[in-house]
Amino acid sequence: MPRTLIILPALNEAANITRTVANVQAAYPNADVLVVNDGSGDDTGTLAAQQGAKVLHLPYNVCIGAGVQTGFKFALRYEYDVVVRNDGDGQHAPDGIQRLLERLAVGDVDMVVGSRFLDNGDYGTPTARRAGIRILRGLLSLIVRQSVTDPTSGFAAFNRNAIRLFAQVYPHDYPEPEAIVVLHRAGLKMCEIPVTMLPREGGHSSITPVRSVYYMLKVTLAILINLLRAKTTV
Repeated sequence: MPRTLIILPALNEAANITRTVANVQAAYPNADVLVVNDGSGDDTGTLAAQQGAKVLHLPYNVCIGAGVQTGFKFALRYEYDVVVRNDGDGQHAPDGIQRLLERLAVGDVDMVVGSRFLDNGDYGTPTARRAGIRILRGLLSLIVRQSVTDPTSGFAAFNRNAIRLFAQVYPHDYPEPEAIVVLHRAGLKMCEIPVTMLPREGGHSSITPVRSVYYMLKVTLAILINLLRAKTTV
């Protein structure tokens, strides 16, 4: 059985982290759970440790991309075969982990992304954010020459090739859509499968309509700049 690490980046998720870790452990008890506590000002790290997760305490908030890359570096150093990236807010149903891993085990791709928009609708996504996602879908699908339906999904599984790649280079500002480009340019492959998204039970999302427009503009620019950089190989 492949050694599996489930990475949960978390910033001020004290309201959600205990339940999230417990649900992930119940859904996939053979995996290790790593919470990357991204400079939280609350008890996120303490609560995660009490639930039995491994915890990396970052001294200050380094942003989601750097936090996730920390998890990949941990996975590479301790020789995990597979990484699953979930989120600390508990919005991705943990029973999707098994489906991600089963698809990855087929062996024809290096990254499997859980898409909220395959078979399941759009979960009432606000208009501005939905428009931005559609633009990113078109741009990324053109770049990687395959359909990309959920460019901002934070739920994915990675094999050792992808772990090695993202331990070296992982986008910090807009990690999910940029990572698809990095993976493609490194000669690795991805696919998507449908997953279920749950309502947030505690805390608040930082994404507002104005931030959605700002995000879309900046991530589009970041993706185009990424195409000008040297390719990373594994």
